[in-house]
Order: sequence, then C-alpha cells, then structure tokens
Amino acid sequence: MKKSMDKKEQRQKVVAACIAQQQHIADIAKQEMDSAQQQSNDYGANVDRYDSFRTKMMRSRDMYAKQLSNALGGIRYLQELLKMPPFETAEHGACVRTDKQNFLLSIGAGKFMVGHEVWFAISAQTPIYAALKGCGVGDEIVFNGLRQVIKEIY
Repeated sequence: MKKSMDKKEQRQKVVAACIAQQQHIADIAKQEMDSAQQQSNDYGANVDRYDSFRTKMMRSRDMYAKQLSNALGGIRYLQELLKMPPFETAEHGACVRTDKQNFLLSIGAGKFMVGHEVWFAISAQTPIYAALKGCGVGDEIVFNGLRQVIKEIY
C-alpha cells in the first residue's frame, strides 16, 4: 500500500507542476491581452476604419485571448487528471519515466520542471506518445534512433 501512495503522490506532483506551468502561461497571456486592449484604447477615437495600428492591437489581443483560452482549457483537463489513480501501463494521463526522459501523457504543453527534473507533457497526436502507448515497466522503445527503457509508470 505504501508503494501505491508514493506513486500517487509522485503523479500528483508531476501533474501539479504542469498545471503551474499552464497557469504561468495563462497569466502572461492575460497580461498581454489586457495590454494590447489598453494600447488600443489609449490610441484614441477610431477615425479611420483602415487604422493599421488599431487593427494590429486587436489582432494581438485576439491572439493572446486564444492562448489564454487554450491554457485555461489545459488547466481544467489537468485538474481532472489529478483525480485519477496511478497507472500500470503507458496510457493517457500516465506519468512515464524512461532511462532517458520523463513524459506526462496528457496535453501538448511541452517541457516543464518538477524540482530539478525535466518532464515533457505530450499529447496523443505526437509520435513518441504512439511509441509509448500500451507499454509497461521494462519495455523498450526506439524513437528517432534513441533506445529508451521504461523505468516507472504512475
């Protein structure tokens, strides 16, 4: 039972670190979105419908709004993963440690840190996800010519 609790705690720590990274992205996107809106407002009254500066600011605001929406959606999804128990095989929601890299099979959030360890949050659309899917501890995968052995799954 103690081993299971350790895996659960480890998994929650990894998912929480990914959530923190997504929250940081959301915070920056919100700040930039608000800044673009404020710059547009400060520019003055809209006198020309072909105003390139205002158009640029509105496009920038919309881009950051989309990034904010994506980050918040990722956070909601990751929070659902916190409720799941540890996994025995590499499947969606699992934390997978190999002898070379660490993966969170979830959303495409990229690289994040858990303490001093580098982790990669990868989505189901990535080739490495396909290579890992269904594998268990001790299984070996070869991806981009790099041989990796799965050491832990939780």
